[in-house]
Amino acid sequence: MTHSTALIVDDESDLLELMELTLAQMDVQTHTATTLKAAKELLLRQTFQLCLTDMRLPDGDGLELVSYIQENFPQLPVAVITAYGNTEAAVKALKAGAYDFVPKPVDLKVLRKLVSTALKLSEKRGRKDRRSRDVLLGESPAMREIRSKIVKLARTQAPVFIHGETGTGKELVARLIHAKSPRADKPFVAVNCGAIPSELMESEFFGHRKGSFSGAISDQVGLFQAADGGSLFLDEVAELPLGLQVKLLRAIQEKTIRPIGAEQEIPVDVRILSATHKDLKKLVAEGKFRQDLFYRINVIELEIPPLRQRLEDVPLLVERFLAQLAQENSLQRLTLSQRALEALCRYEFPGNVRELENILERAVALCEGEVIDIDDLDLANVTKTQFSGPAQEETTKGEFSLEEYLMRIERHAILEALEQTRWNRTAAAKKLGLTFRSLRYRLKKLGID
Repeated sequence: MTHSTALIVDDESDLLELMELTLAQMDVQTHTATTLKAAKELLLRQTFQLCLTDMRLPDGDGLELVSYIQENFPQLPVAVITAYGNTEAAVKALKAGAYDFVPKPVDLKVLRKLVSTALKLSEKRGRKDRRSRDVLLGESPAMREIRSKIVKLARTQAPVFIHGETGTGKELVARLIHAKSPRADKPFVAVNCGAIPSELMESEFFGHRKGSFSGAISDQVGLFQAADGGSLFLDEVAELPLGLQVKLLRAIQEKTIRPIGAEQEIPVDVRILSATHKDLKKLVAEGKFRQDLFYRINVIELEIPPLRQRLEDVPLLVERFLAQLAQENSLQRLTLSQRALEALCRYEFPGNVRELENILERAVALCEGEVIDIDDLDLANVTKTQFSGPAQEETTKGEFSLEEYLMRIERHAILEALEQTRWNRTAAAKKLGLTFRSLRYRLKKLGID
């Protein structure tokens, strides 16, 4: 049987012994170091599945070790042990690439959960998972970059703040981060913070005990406990009242909650993912959102682009949505006229991907056949006269080749990148988010000399 091996770095003998015993009970072999230098030497000689390090070491600090591991052993999850209430240190460690943190005094239940979750990362190494490409559609450079970031974010426990306009797919991104993480087999709990009445928020988040207030006829588990071991997604986090923000900050930092009416705190192991379409920095400046909570949930920020900034993804999204609608409406297939597709590819989509889906759903209900034309789309800001130019010469009634249309879009994007880089193919490939080899293949395929 193969044992997992952990490196523990701490100069407090009592804490070192406690962690060694705890991990030994979990069948995890341990190696210990009391200095930064000794830790680096062990890392070069031994393969580890996890590293636990104190922030303060005799010859340096834990952040230096985190950075060293990130640079030389990026697959190794490293967790730091922080002083009680030291939010700033925890955030710095997570930004530096730490997998997670453990506050002092170390709660053994919290430690065991952290170790178990971290060790699951070893099981996921080397697996190729293409689910994000199938779920988060789009081949634009922006969407490729987001999918790449999702894979990296899944390997850490750092809180992620997802920012984007309404309808861009923020919850979808949060679900993918969870699905690719070692927490995937645990709950993903999503809550719209703007949909909970303010007087019920504390009870909803932290739970309550029977008789703790009028109407509390039984014990209730809160959202944190419901998500224990998994991920808690706080959608529209900007809507949280200031009073609850204080309690939420403490729950995130100390990894404990106290249900209303309870005498003792309960350890919880939850990864926080949050999102909003509002400008949180502006709300912080206006005193409407706590700065300390903002820094705590915004350890890593992920910006989701609006659909108007990646219109080259529209044909792919259209194809997927039409296939779904055809299945739901028991139709063999649904297609767009070329004129209708061109209209969508020029539309600004104030409601983003969600609006595109709604437009197509309405069009399917309005069109009389299986081919959707521009009249069926009923786009608010697009007129037919926009499509009376050269593009219309290529328009054919009925069905069209989606492959040809995609190739035209691809050709345009590549030529534009080449023009912007003065035909430097290496720079153009970088601009397009492609490898040089991939660009060379596409140039040949499209006949671009």
